[in-house]
Amino acid sequence: MQIRPPIVTVLGHVDHGKTTLIGAIRKVDMTSREAGGITQSIGASVVTTKEGKKVTFIDTPGHALFTQMRSRGAKVCDIAILVVDASDGVKPQTLEALQLIKEAGMPFIVAITKIDLPAADIEMVLGQLEKQGILFEGRGGNTPYLGISAKTGKGITELLEMVTLVSEVSEIKGDSKSSLLAVVIETSKEKGGLTVSLVVRDGTLRVGDTLYAEKSECKVRGLFDYQGKGVKEILPGEPGQILGFSVLPDVGSVISTDKSLIKESVKVATKKDQFKKIKEDELPVILKAKNVGALEALESSLPPKVIVVNSSVGDVLESDILMAKSTGSRIFAYDTGISNSVLKLAEAEKVKAYKFQIIYELIDKLQEILAGGKEEVLGKAEIIASFPFNDKKVAGCKVTNGKIVKTANLYLERGGKEVGRIKVLSLKKAKQEVMEVKPGEEFGILFEPQLDFTIGDVIVSVAK
Repeated sequence: MQIRPPIVTVLGHVDHGKTTLIGAIRKVDMTSREAGGITQSIGASVVTTKEGKKVTFIDTPGHALFTQMRSRGAKVCDIAILVVDASDGVKPQTLEALQLIKEAGMPFIVAITKIDLPAADIEMVLGQLEKQGILFEGRGGNTPYLGISAKTGKGITELLEMVTLVSEVSEIKGDSKSSLLAVVIETSKEKGGLTVSLVVRDGTLRVGDTLYAEKSECKVRGLFDYQGKGVKEILPGEPGQILGFSVLPDVGSVISTDKSLIKESVKVATKKDQFKKIKEDELPVILKAKNVGALEALESSLPPKVIVVNSSVGDVLESDILMAKSTGSRIFAYDTGISNSVLKLAEAEKVKAYKFQIIYELIDKLQEILAGGKEEVLGKAEIIASFPFNDKKVAGCKVTNGKIVKTANLYLERGGKEVGRIKVLSLKKAKQEVMEVKPGEEFGILFEPQLDFTIGDVIVSVAK
């Protein structure tokens, strides 16, 4: 066993600067800059510190990828960076990320981002996290924290130094001579064939190796490093991309040169994937998306009462149909394919599978199913402006689909979730009171109760 580069994931609330932080970290890496920058994203990248030490970052930050890997019994990450916005503080997804980190038993560093903003309050963030049982260095505990500004670059070098320090204290090691043990972090279909991005934890991945996955096996025809350059081998702690699979393995699954290791990982995954009992008013679904980023965007937008039985990247497969049948789930595919043979199987097994190119249409369908057909959606309008009127506010809107009817039931929606029911007091188009507005038309609406709406919220009109 030898010291290897630590594998790091970035978790935290949406819009708290996870992706921006990774971009800032990559900018300080002089090695990749001299090489002309990264030409091809494979889902992970390697950063070299000024001391010459390497750190592997999973490029797609978020809970969906991490949860997938954990649910399949795969351990890929060694250290987590928990990102919290200094001006926004701890949010629901921050707490969700913290729970994931605790369950995984991983060492972690708190990166308090956007400290360049006037509203930044590091003490507020520390206090909120301490209420969650986190004890920080210098404050009675040993969890490290840093203030970061991805915009100015402040704290980025110190964060990398902290990652390498935590790695050394945790004695992160790998055995380059053992059987290969790697975890899939991304899959895609390219012109050259099916590509699988992975991170090696143990062993050495070489061109010509025979690899085994849960559903398939392959002989490595091509091997590339994180910059898309052809290489002969990938060592422990490093990411790579391979060509050779005829059937894409699931993201989060284990790949090895030893079949027995795959069997063990499947046993763990089976044990972890015991489905909880679905309540009568809940909707069990299986989600499929083109990539991990799309999958996370979808999962973060789901209405209440939607229970995700399983989620994965890639086309809908026969195994997804069979899982849907056994769990009583429906399949929702976002920006990915369903072959005719799979559709025929779904029809034969009486499994409902839906395909969408637009995420909002998918969410609308979920809401329609949850409503049980009791409410017919007549139309939707996005709030694009707000105007004061006496002591109230008028919402300036534009109809995005269908029509908004004054006498219909209306509700305010935010992020795919209902905020509250509203009643129209006034509906005007070009200063004229109207009974309805149609697609593409702009209008002003005064409603009660005066819910605290914001630009980007959606007004939904449903039949009575």
